[in-house]
Amino acid sequence: MNGPAGVLAPYAATPMNSRGRRHPEPPPTSRSEYQRDRDRIIHSAAFRRLEYKTQVFVNHEGDLFRTRLTHTLEVGQIARTIARTLRLNEDLAEAVCLAHDLGHTPFGHAGQDALNACMKPFGGFEHNAQSLRVVDELEDKYAEFLGLNLSFETREGILKHCSRPRAEKLGPVAARFLSGGQPTLEAQVANLADEIAYNNHDIDDGIRAGLLKPEQLRQVPLFARHHDEVLARYPVLSPKQMRHETVRRIIGTLVDDLLQASRARLEAAGYDSPDAVRAAAQPLIGYGEEIAEASRVLKRFLREHLYNHQQVYRVMQKAKRLLRELFEAFMNDPRLLPPQEYDQARRAEAEDGEAGRARIVADYIAGMTDRYALDEWERLFDPRRLR
Repeated sequence: MNGPAGVLAPYAATPMNSRGRRHPEPPPTSRSEYQRDRDRIIHSAAFRRLEYKTQVFVNHEGDLFRTRLTHTLEVGQIARTIARTLRLNEDLAEAVCLAHDLGHTPFGHAGQDALNACMKPFGGFEHNAQSLRVVDELEDKYAEFLGLNLSFETREGILKHCSRPRAEKLGPVAARFLSGGQPTLEAQVANLADEIAYNNHDIDDGIRAGLLKPEQLRQVPLFARHHDEVLARYPVLSPKQMRHETVRRIIGTLVDDLLQASRARLEAAGYDSPDAVRAAAQPLIGYGEEIAEASRVLKRFLREHLYNHQQVYRVMQKAKRLLRELFEAFMNDPRLLPPQEYDQARRAEAEDGEAGRARIVADYIAGMTDRYALDEWERLFDPRRLR
C-alpha cells in the first residue's frame, strides 16, 4: 500500500481486496503483495531480455534508441506519477507496466505480426497473452510453482488486449473480454501510460534517426503548439534541446489532461470499491475529448511517417522473413531446437499434437532477443557456420 493507511482512494486496489495468487503463499513481511510482484518481475530472465529487444529501431542500429526495456521503465515512471496523483496503488500500476511487454517478440511489432501469421493455424499469437504465459508458466525458478505466481490484479492488468477464443481458455483473469467490465484503475493507468510513452519517445527517436523532421511534425497540432512555445521562450537552442523541450511538454500536457479528465469521471461515478470499477461499462481513466483527438492525430502521423517509413519498413520485412524461416525450420525438424526445448516440444506434441509443438516453438522464438534471433538464423542457414 502507498504511504500511511487511508491515503489510497476507496476504489484503489489493495492487497486486502486482492483476488489472490494461483498458488497460495504466506504474505510478505517487509513489502506489500504488489511490491513482491514488482520485484519478481524485475528479477525475471524475461525482464532482462527486454534490454536487447527492438522497440522501433533494431537494437544494433544505435545505442541511444529506446529498447523494450527503456520503454518499459518510462511507462512505469509515467504510471507511478498518474497513480499517485489519483490516490491509486502505484505499486500495482508499476508492476503491470514492468510486465506488460515480457512476452513481446524480437524486432518489435514486425516480429509479433510474423509469429502471429505462423501461429494462425494453431490459435495465433498475441504478445499480451504471451506476457501472461511468461509470468504464469515459462519463468521457471521457484521450487513450489511454475511462473512467478503473481497476484490476480497484476496478471489481469497484463492483458491489455485478448481475443475471445483465447479469453475462453484463460479463465477468470480474462473474464472481462467475454462478459464486459473493466480491470482495476491501476491497469487502466498502465494502459494509457504505455501509449503516452511510446508516442512521445517515438517522436524523439524518429527525429534522432533522421526519419522525422520537426518541420514535418508541425503537421501535428499537439507538436506544433509546444514547438511554438519552446521557440518563443528559447529562440536559440540546440536541436537536441529543442527536441527534448518540445517532447517533455507534450508528455506534460497529456498527463495533466488525463489526470483532470479521469478525476472528473471518478468523482461523477462516486465509486466506493474496486468491484464497482470492474462493473463499469467504460474505462474511467482517459483523456478529455480534445486531447483524445489530438492523441489520435499524433498516432496516425507516426504510423504513416515513421512506422511505415521505407527505412523502417525494409528492416522489419527482413525481420519478418527471418522469424518466419526460424519457425518453419523448427516446425519441420524439432531436433534443431536446443535440447530443453526439443524435450518440451516432444511432450507437448504427445499431449496436443502439432499445435502443442507449435506453441513451444513460438515460446522459444518469442523469448529471443534481436541479437540471439540473428545468431540462431545464421547457425541454421549460413553454411559457413557449422556450430
